[in-house]
Amino acid sequence: MEPFVKHKGVVAPIDRVNVDTDQIIPKQFLKRIERTGFGQFLFNDWRFNDDGSPNEDFVLNKPGYAGASVLVAGRNFGSGSSREHAPWALQDFGFRCVIAPSFADIFYSNCFQNGLLPVTLPEETVNRILEKAETNPGYNLSVDLEGLRVWDDDEEISAEFDVEAFRRHLLLNGLDDIGLTLEHEDAIAAYENRRAARGGVPSA
Repeated sequence: MEPFVKHKGVVAPIDRVNVDTDQIIPKQFLKRIERTGFGQFLFNDWRFNDDGSPNEDFVLNKPGYAGASVLVAGRNFGSGSSREHAPWALQDFGFRCVIAPSFADIFYSNCFQNGLLPVTLPEETVNRILEKAETNPGYNLSVDLEGLRVWDDDEEISAEFDVEAFRRHLLLNGLDDIGLTLEHEDAIAAYENRRAARGGVPSA
């Protein structure tokens, strides 16, 4: 998993509350067994018209937001079903960070397991970011997980945020559950060798 330390990117504003996981990645696209390839279906029902053509009114189809890597949205982002495919789709599309006043709990946890940083900021600050991004396509934000701070180029926006220490450690070091276990590989090997020496199950 790619570590997240500090990132600067174009902001894509989605000024909607209660964006749920079925809107992020509709259920008909969950048949893939890999974690990759879901980005093409991100916000499918909003990005495309019924005939499959791009919806030119949707933010991710507008030229000024091409390559956006910071998504900013309204409160309760990621609500609905607990599908892990939602952060997979966001990350596969190119997003490294999602900023909102609040997140659904399971979505929030899934982000940390998949290298996507969810940042909770006061609703007033989020609304200011949304307004600046909507009126200035190409608007950038910097997000620093080490310093726990978000700011824009002229520092009209500058805000601190909190991340629980353990989750922060995971993202800074690019660790999922498997990677976290492997941090203790030497201790695990020593334990297995002790068991083998006592006549237990031999190590592989």
